[in-house]
Amino acid sequence: MRRFEFVQGTSAKFWMADVDDRTFVVVYGRLGTAGQRKEKAFPSAEAAARECEKKIAEKLREGYQEVGAPAAPAPAASAAPPPPKLELPPRVRLGDATEAQRKAAVHALSALAAARGRRSWALGRAVRRARRALEPLGGLDPATDAALSAALDALMARVVAPSAADRLPLVRAIELLSELDAAAFARAVRDTWKAPPAASPAAGALALLKRQLEELGDPELGLRLGALLVDRPHHGAMSAEAGWARRWKALSPFLAAHLARSGRSLEEHLAGLDAGSDPHVAQRIARMRAA
Repeated sequence: MRRFEFVQGTSAKFWMADVDDRTFVVVYGRLGTAGQRKEKAFPSAEAAARECEKKIAEKLREGYQEVGAPAAPAPAASAAPPPPKLELPPRVRLGDATEAQRKAAVHALSALAAARGRRSWALGRAVRRARRALEPLGGLDPATDAALSAALDALMARVVAPSAADRLPLVRAIELLSELDAAAFARAVRDTWKAPPAASPAAGALALLKRQLEELGDPELGLRLGALLVDRPHHGAMSAEAGWARRWKALSPFLAAHLARSGRSLEEHLAGLDAGSDPHVAQRIARMRAA
């Protein structure tokens, strides 16, 4: 990390900065202390690098002077290097959607959002229809299509609807978001679902999804881990227990490698997951830790 120090009058402090892929990292504090560490994720490595250079320029204007960073202690001979960054396999079949396919998706989402008081089997059938309409979009980010974005937002808002009769189960919403770009999941978590009613059965799970998105700094990993955490036992083909176990086994190496890059282990991360009062999420966490 590049290190900068400011010593003037009674002030004696340091500031260090670096970029780790798409994450901008700073460590700062008074000289002679370990300081505090902060990380901020960006959409791309280039954006993180621009933020780093901007902040360095600000520190230089404030009077900080760059100094040589202290040499890192030599790793123990037996210490293994951190796992390399792993690329997740595609979640959806990428492609360019036609105008007709986009309109069909908007119609399916709008029809589902307008539905009220459906029995679980009828709702499940409507969700499957909406998923089939989203599949041809090839992982599209809804933000690129105003009509699609509006239809999806209206449907996602039903997850935190005050009335139980109006709510869309969170697990169903995640099924739909899994057909789209992970940016749609991130927006739903940060914006649409940020203030669920206190009595909402999904409040604990939503809080956990938000924490995971912030801690991981990767919407794609946040979506895939979130889908496993909120999945329900015996909830259709996606939730068959054997299938769930295969999905977790496939994701865990990528999650472990991502965590290792910031000095954390998968075991530590799972131990810190808090399901709140949601027994289904607690069960999923327990299964992850036992695998």
